[in-house]
Amino acid sequence: MQITQVCRNQNSCQLITSFLNFPHKLFILSGLWDYSKNNSYLCPDKPHPDEQEQALCRPVCTIVATNLTENMEERVKELLNRILHPETQHGLVESGFVEQVSTPGDKITVTLNFAKVRDPFALKIKRQVQALLEENFPALKGSITVIIKEAAPKKPQAADKPTMTGDIAHIVAIASGKGGVGKSTVTANLAVALRNRGFRVGILDADIYGPSQPKMFGLEGYLPEAEQVDGQDIILPAETMDMKIMSIGFFVKPSDALLWRGAMAVNALRQMIHQTRWGALDFLLVDLPPGTGDIHLSIISELKIDTAVIVSTPQQIAVADVRRGVEMFRNPQVNIPLAGIVENMAWFTPEELPENRYYLFGKGGARRFAEENGIDLLGEIPIIQSIMEGADTGTPSVSIDARVEPYYREIADRIVDKVVK
Repeated sequence: MQITQVCRNQNSCQLITSFLNFPHKLFILSGLWDYSKNNSYLCPDKPHPDEQEQALCRPVCTIVATNLTENMEERVKELLNRILHPETQHGLVESGFVEQVSTPGDKITVTLNFAKVRDPFALKIKRQVQALLEENFPALKGSITVIIKEAAPKKPQAADKPTMTGDIAHIVAIASGKGGVGKSTVTANLAVALRNRGFRVGILDADIYGPSQPKMFGLEGYLPEAEQVDGQDIILPAETMDMKIMSIGFFVKPSDALLWRGAMAVNALRQMIHQTRWGALDFLLVDLPPGTGDIHLSIISELKIDTAVIVSTPQQIAVADVRRGVEMFRNPQVNIPLAGIVENMAWFTPEELPENRYYLFGKGGARRFAEENGIDLLGEIPIIQSIMEGADTGTPSVSIDARVEPYYREIADRIVDKVVK
């Protein structure tokens, strides 16, 4: 990069260079002449065409601020190393995420290489890098490019820690845009519905904000056992109703709050995913935390998820939050197919008035959203007392109430049709 500025004297030249926002060398080139009559410039080694007007010409200096490429790149790398990757807790350069820094001409190009396929923090870090460079090099705003590269998936090597997910045929993420819509209840009953169809089913309760599966299956107080295999700690999941269940709630008391920072939660979930002895499963249902965020992306990056289901109520406020969930799964960095939306608490029918439907939370909000956005509606689940009672007593209602079973069987059938080829 070279910037040339003509000014009246050396002090002015130095003043101008103080506004340059990059490392530079300052050259004072005297000997130029400013011909004020017509603003033309003449070199001093050539005579002035009009000696009578020589007095109108004043000596000036020219500064040439020449970017030192090496220093520029070092400065950029210094800034990049201020940004910490949430998992390593070290700077991007120190952690090896900066593949290349290039400063050709009046541009800055940074290439970030993430070793993990679909790194959950890639987009966030890209935005941080862009903002930091634009803040420190305002003159180059619009000429700063941040490129994200992802390494190809690595084949497991002998030295790699083993994962216990290799015998899982299909992984389904169950998500919701907000809490309180019955996501965990749907997960538990959907698991039983899949089991009733003869599938081998497991549940990973990854809801770090409020793990509910221990309560749903009467497993509160269960403490998983562990054993060592080839020097690796293997966690044994709970087994109930011919299903395997692992929950982050098994490792904390029900009365204790989960005050875990992001990195701590990610590490715990990673252990649960890869060190649980899942065995051979046809379906693993992953009960995600409500909303969207870094924790969701971390979970997604650790598992090869086949499809996602989003649970909502008909309420407009709940449906509005569904959009964020849809955008998360459709994001190019995530790119997980959506099986569809489940509308929970769709209506209420009193036992004494079986033909009546009362729409306590509005009517068809999730259905309309699905139709408008080209998403399948997997099913509508009414408010039935046994669903709530089953969740409280540790027995999912699909297994005990014939009125509930058809709703979940329909949803299970549609998911199977989408993922089982």
